[in-house]
Amino acid sequence: MSSWALKGNATGDFAKAAMSSRPGYFLNQAEQTRQRHASGQLEDLKRILFIHRSQGNVERCLHELKRMRFTVSAEVVVTPEQFAERLMSTRFDIVVAEYPSPNCQEVQLFDVLRQTKKDVPLLFLTRRFKREIAAELIRKGAADCIELEDPGRFSVAVYRVLNTKQLRDQRDRAQKDLRLSEARYRALTGNLSYGICRCSLDGQFLEVNQAMMKILGYDSKAELLAQFHAREIILDPMRRTQLLGQSGGDAPAEPIETQWKQKDDTVLTVRLSGREVLGERGELEAYEVIAEDVTKQREIEDHLRRQATSDPLTGLANYRRLVDVLDSEIKRSKRSCRGFALLFFDVDGLKTINDRYGHLAGNQALCRLADVLSSSCRDIDTPARFAGDEFAVVLPEIHERDAKQVARRVCESVANDANGPSLSVSVGIAVYPQDGNSIEALLREADSRLYSMKQQKAFPALEKYSGTGQ
Repeated sequence: MSSWALKGNATGDFAKAAMSSRPGYFLNQAEQTRQRHASGQLEDLKRILFIHRSQGNVERCLHELKRMRFTVSAEVVVTPEQFAERLMSTRFDIVVAEYPSPNCQEVQLFDVLRQTKKDVPLLFLTRRFKREIAAELIRKGAADCIELEDPGRFSVAVYRVLNTKQLRDQRDRAQKDLRLSEARYRALTGNLSYGICRCSLDGQFLEVNQAMMKILGYDSKAELLAQFHAREIILDPMRRTQLLGQSGGDAPAEPIETQWKQKDDTVLTVRLSGREVLGERGELEAYEVIAEDVTKQREIEDHLRRQATSDPLTGLANYRRLVDVLDSEIKRSKRSCRGFALLFFDVDGLKTINDRYGHLAGNQALCRLADVLSSSCRDIDTPARFAGDEFAVVLPEIHERDAKQVARRVCESVANDANGPSLSVSVGIAVYPQDGNSIEALLREADSRLYSMKQQKAFPALEKYSGTGQ
C-alpha cells in the first residue's frame, strides 16, 4: 500500500482542512488572544503526518481540528519506510499514528524518531482505549494516546502538545541567548530588558543600570546600591562557581535561577549569569552579574505543566499523571519494601443520568465524586480521573485493610451526598506487590475487580462493597 498525501485526491472539507495554506485562527478568537498573552502566538499552519490506513478516520481528525479552527496541512503514510522518508524530507509539527497497526509497530516509530533525531511529538490514535497499553506507550515517549471515539479530546491533545513543545523550544533558545561573552556583558549595560550590576566581593551592589532598578522596583539608584541581593550567591563558593563558570575560561557560565525580592517584598524569579572583573594587576576586583526577570515565564510554564497533568473537568490528576505516580511508587516501594494500594472507582449508571437529566448533570456527578475523592485522601495520596466515568486513587504506604476503609468511606460519602441525582460507585482494589509488580498488572487487576463488583452487586454502592474482598 503506497503513501498518499491529502492533495489532489482529497475532496470537500477534507481537502480544505488538509491543504489550506492560508493563515487562520488558532482555536477560536478567545483562545488565540489568551495564548498570545501566555506564551506567544503559534504559527498558524500546522503540518501533521498521519500513519494510518483509514482515510475516513483521518478525515474525522481533520474535521475536528478544522472545527476548532486549526489550519493544517496533512500527509498520510502507512509503512515505517514511508514514515522515515517523509520525516527526513519534510518538517512536521506532530505525528499521529494508528494503534494497533499491522503495517507499523509502535517500536518502529520510536526507532525512526530516534534515528532521524526529529523532535516531533507522537500521538497514538486507538479505537479501543486500553489503560495499560496507553500507560506503556506514554512511558516509551508518546505525547498522548487518544481514543478515536472521542474526537474532541484529539483536538485538545494537539493543542496542548503544540503549546508544550513551543514553550520548550523558547526555553532552549533563551538558554542559548544567555550564554554571553564579555563583549555581550558590556553591550548590555545600557539594555532596558536585562539588569546589569557590578558587585563587591561581599555581594554589595557597586553600580547598576536602569533596567536593574526597574526589575527590583527602585526609583533611587542610591537606595538600590545599599542592597546585597547577590550576597547569598557571591559568598557561597559552590553557587559562585556555578554563576561564574570555570575561572579564567573563555566559555560563558550557564545561567542559574534564584529568588530576589523587590522593594515592596514581591518575590521574583531571576536568571543570573556572571563574570569576574579583574584590576590592572590581574587581581579580583569585583563581579559583574546580568539578571533577567523570568517570573512570568515560570508562571506560564507551571500553568501549562498543570494543564498537561490535570483533568480539565474535575481538576484531578489525569491518566498521564497517574502513570507517573504509579511508576514512582513502584520504584519507591522497591527501595523501602513498603507497598501501596491502587483503588479504581466507577460511577454506576452514568449513562442513565445523562439520558434522564442531561449531560450537564452527568458532568456534575463526576465532579461530585472528584470532590469526595479529594476530601477523603491524605496529602500524599493521588486521586485521578482515568477515563470517562472511571477514577483512581494511589495510596502510598498503606495495607489492604486500610485501603478498604478508604474505599468504604468514599462509597458512604457518595451515597450520603444530599445533591441530586443520587449516586453510587463500584470499587476495585489492587495492592502492590501481591496483586502485581508492574503498572500494567496493577491496572488490570484493579479494573478486573471493579468489573466483577459491577456484575455481581446492585445499587447502592455502599451495599455493593462488602469490605471483605474484591
